[in-house]
Amino acid sequence: MTALRLSVESLIASPNEAALAEQISEHLRMTTGRGPSPSEARSWERSLPALARDLADAGLSKVEMLVEYKLPLTSKRADVVLAGVHPRTGEDSYVVVELKQWSRAEPSEQGEHLVIADGMPGRELLNPAEQVRRYCEYMTDFLSVLKDRPQAVHGVAYLHNAMDLDVDGLHDQVRDEQSRLFTKQRRGDFHRYLRQHLTDTPGAEAADRLLSSPVAPSKQLMAYAANEIREREQFTLLDEQQVAYELVLGAVDKARRSDFKQVIIVTGGPGSGKSVIALSLLGELYRQGRTALHATGSQSFTQTMRRYPGRGSTRIKNLFMYFNSFVDAEQNSLDVLICDEAHRIRETSTNRFTPAAKRGGRPQLDELMTAARVPVFLLDEHQVVRPGELGTVQAIEQYARSRGYAVNRVSLDEQFRCGGSRKYEQWVLRLLGLEAGGPVAWNGDEDFEVRLAHSPQELEAALRASSGTTRMTAGFCWPWSDPRPDDSLVDDVVIGAWSRPWNVKKDRAVGDAPPSMLWATEPSGFGQVGCIYTAQGFEYDWSGVIIGPDLVARNGSLVTVRAENKDPAFKSKKAVPDTDFDGLARNVYKVLLTRGMRGTIIYAVDPATRDFLANLIPSLGASALPDMPIPISKSR
Repeated sequence: MTALRLSVESLIASPNEAALAEQISEHLRMTTGRGPSPSEARSWERSLPALARDLADAGLSKVEMLVEYKLPLTSKRADVVLAGVHPRTGEDSYVVVELKQWSRAEPSEQGEHLVIADGMPGRELLNPAEQVRRYCEYMTDFLSVLKDRPQAVHGVAYLHNAMDLDVDGLHDQVRDEQSRLFTKQRRGDFHRYLRQHLTDTPGAEAADRLLSSPVAPSKQLMAYAANEIREREQFTLLDEQQVAYELVLGAVDKARRSDFKQVIIVTGGPGSGKSVIALSLLGELYRQGRTALHATGSQSFTQTMRRYPGRGSTRIKNLFMYFNSFVDAEQNSLDVLICDEAHRIRETSTNRFTPAAKRGGRPQLDELMTAARVPVFLLDEHQVVRPGELGTVQAIEQYARSRGYAVNRVSLDEQFRCGGSRKYEQWVLRLLGLEAGGPVAWNGDEDFEVRLAHSPQELEAALRASSGTTRMTAGFCWPWSDPRPDDSLVDDVVIGAWSRPWNVKKDRAVGDAPPSMLWATEPSGFGQVGCIYTAQGFEYDWSGVIIGPDLVARNGSLVTVRAENKDPAFKSKKAVPDTDFDGLARNVYKVLLTRGMRGTIIYAVDPATRDFLANLIPSLGASALPDMPIPISKSR
């Protein structure tokens, strides 16, 4: 369910706060796979009955309350959406309500829309008026029922424990009907505001239309890269995303004024919006005339980003660099260096091709931090998949503090996932033993499909029949041959009578197959099996994952089998001990299993592993994937 539907009348008639909290907790467990924190439960117990009383006192008892409303294509939730009828037009009308129990809060000097609230010291938060405005904007961007009716959505932050003087300065962010802010001192004004947008008629039909609305296609990261940098902001940043964005811009201004260096670390799982933040920052800094660059350790990611601005955009293409590009950079030569996919940072920038005279052993972290006044690191610690990668929060933070640099950290993981499913991501972490609790059965998510294939043929056929972008990936358990002399790929991935080639090894196309760095984004990438080296950093609608014999089920859990892995990076037990291999191999599958935005189909080569997964995942035959009847198109 997208939201828990509650009536004002039921909340007033049965004011059992503990039972209410348990009801919402059960809703969250069913839809997200996680229970609430104690503070969340207390918030529901105190804030929701207070809102219900206000609605009753305003004469709006028949309005429908959609509690913990899930924003489309994310795991972010608005506290309440009130659904009803507009008093003047008679059309559907919605009021998004962000409830805050804050007793005191004040604007932060770190960013335009940031605030500091009592009880949360040292942590910048988004001004709730701006927070709810962005929720309204996001809903109108992505819900078809609101596409041509942005005036149907209104937003309000309700600080029902605070007086005006307690939150002095927060009202400055109120700019329209989607960003109003009321305190308990303004309770009467709040009631009048609600009556301006809602009548006391049943809101069930309006709620039905909102909850059943088709979701418009998400704004694809790569397709908007050039416009984001050249013209204007294309992405609506929500909550922690906007906090990270403003912390960087605030740090840039401070660094300019006082010769100050600050390191900012942003952590988040797949799809949490790290690269969206990077592009939004790069665009704004570029428009301000600041010196800023984007860097990654991934050839595939960097080359794809360079490719999207198009012809005649050399200046924009040159904004995208590699981590090892800053060996000779002057100190603070940049205002900002955005290190995307920072989990791929290595110990040094040297490799086997580096001339002996240039092998100084200087840490790559030192090069990156030295190059800019504000180095920004965007990472997911569960994506460290290669020996020698050092991109962890601990490593970055320790090195920064050892140099005397200030450090600020923002986590996107608490509730946010842009596309895909946060519930599924947690399920994968438990399946792979990367989080405690052990494997559990997948019990569904209305926005995400997980199915088990019983053969590679079945997996490929399901992908071919689905709509949207699709890719197949596998663990590195088969050899990887060079192309034949006739420019054809070798079918290295052989499973019984089924065989397919790996993606192209190098940076040139082979026949119809795209070069390695474009496998994830070019339509002709379907048909080759991708590996961790080409899949990491990208997402597609449907993901088919082949679990090789290097990860098998034994005695109720998944264990790694090093002898079955063919990755040259893991060949040396001296360089990569068995314990390191185990963790890295699990991270590899975590990455492969979390590339899908709409669903994942899994096939395991090992029969015992298939049997194990069959007890956890529905088979393909149990339910057709959404859009399955739509044939494959040439634009996949």
